[in-house]
Amino acid sequence: MTTDASLGVIGVVDAVTAQLRTKILSGEIPSGAALTEAAVAQTFGVARPSAKAAIEQLVAGGLLVRTAHRSARVVDIDADTVRDVYRTRARLESAALRELARSRTVPDAARTANAELLAMPPGPDPATVDPDLRFHTALIDALESDRTGRMYRSVLDEVRLCMAQVQGRRLLDAEQIAAQHAAMLDAVAAGDGDLAADLLSAHLLSAQERLVDALSRD
Repeated sequence: MTTDASLGVIGVVDAVTAQLRTKILSGEIPSGAALTEAAVAQTFGVARPSAKAAIEQLVAGGLLVRTAHRSARVVDIDADTVRDVYRTRARLESAALRELARSRTVPDAARTANAELLAMPPGPDPATVDPDLRFHTALIDALESDRTGRMYRSVLDEVRLCMAQVQGRRLLDAEQIAAQHAAMLDAVAAGDGDLAADLLSAHLLSAQERLVDALSRD
């Protein structure tokens, strides 16, 4: 059993939060599963207040939901959730692309993340989630705005959960994702913010509707 002392210097609460987040995003803890303070404390060998704080962090991040007089539960990914998450992404990322296009700024971190996608074998692969998300986050970070970055990261766990659902079902091809990303960056380099935003909308809508369709068949 993991103990408080063995969880490392990053702090007990952060360590438990990180491990729970990994288990939720991987599907090891499934949608709808209850997470009680007592169970988390026992599983990780930590005090109840630490377990409670970790759960509260995940509630704030959108991976858990808690209603009055009930234990926290892993959020259920349904069609409405998926569409709202992707609409939120589109609003923030399209604004970022338009601003970057005005100065024709193509973030190096976005190119690097996309190169990783291009280097992957053809076909759908859950391993695409990390470089895919780093590509999109790089667009936001290139604005060099702490507040915009915080806004985007406030939904990042929900974004990652949706992306994990898409790629866990092997719905999108890595080569296709990379090609769509590259087209967006080309539009930014050409100073065409409207085209970049339109390409982003099509890119996100494709992933959104594939996931919604897959959820409807579950």
